[in-house]
Amino acid sequence: MIQNSRILIVDDVVDNIRVAMNILKEDGYEFSFAHTGAEALRLISEDDEDFDLILLDVMMPGLNGFDVCQKLRENHSTLDVPIIFLTAKTDIEAITKGFDMGGVDYITKPFHANELLARVKTHLELYQAKDLLKKHNLYLKSKATFERQRLLTELEDSQKEMIFILAELMEATSDETGKHIKRIAESSALMAKYHPSLNKEDEETLYHASPMHDIGKMTIPIEILHKPGKYSEEEFCIMKNHTTNAYNLLSRSNRKLIKAAAVIAHEHHEKWNGNGYPRRLKGADIHIYGRIVALVDVFDALTHKRQYKEAWEINEAVRYIIEHRETQFDPELVDIFEEHLDEFIAIAKSK
Repeated sequence: MIQNSRILIVDDVVDNIRVAMNILKEDGYEFSFAHTGAEALRLISEDDEDFDLILLDVMMPGLNGFDVCQKLRENHSTLDVPIIFLTAKTDIEAITKGFDMGGVDYITKPFHANELLARVKTHLELYQAKDLLKKHNLYLKSKATFERQRLLTELEDSQKEMIFILAELMEATSDETGKHIKRIAESSALMAKYHPSLNKEDEETLYHASPMHDIGKMTIPIEILHKPGKYSEEEFCIMKNHTTNAYNLLSRSNRKLIKAAAVIAHEHHEKWNGNGYPRRLKGADIHIYGRIVALVDVFDALTHKRQYKEAWEINEAVRYIIEHRETQFDPELVDIFEEHLDEFIAIAKSK
């Protein structure tokens, strides 16, 4: 509907403005007017409502119509507003320049009523159709973005569910309890929370991926996995394979949480001094996720009873972690552990 469309008429001759308004008022338009280019720009910038079309005289003192048009086309808010040049000139050069500057049409003076009405109506309809199409496209893009985000959320939720199921299955084959998995998740996220180079996304990733740290134990023969005594050298070599086996299985995925779980499973038995396994990585060559889970997993294992050992006293386990700073554990993580010790102990004591 083009009635009530707002038209700005810019002309330094008052009679030309009056004639244009008298012709166009038959179609129920709303009008504003300016006598100079500067006044027109001020009116456009200060007006509370946008104009749907601008009738712009070419020959004006100060800023001419081409100058005004250029400034309007440089402004994002007026970039698409249709501009019809009003001119007494009919030479090709002036008409071409008007189109090059961004005008959509031109009307020669003196005005012919039918021509003025027809051209104004046509460009208002085109502008409103273009505006409607733009809004529709924005809606479709917004809808598509929402749908994509919904699918990504569903996919991530599916990853979390799969990780939970696999962790539960792994627990069923070991002497560890579900609480161990939960404590590892909470302690890993807590360590990420206080680490200066990690963010909320890392915290979330560690919380959901760390429970898979020992998923590779599912590939170890049950008689070795549940052996109550000390491993022979051959049995320990087989046991160490759970890290590489897990990585080979999980690293095929391109999903964020599964890829993180692959790294954690592969590297959480590496040591800061390079004496860990399976690749004898050293220092910062060990992924920060692996370094974090290495520390919190040992602390949790020490403070809880296993088939092959009794639980250590909390103070004794804390002392072990601190004493192995820069040998087994990342020194920065040990410092974080000490600084927030009460919080890590609270997780360890949760049943």
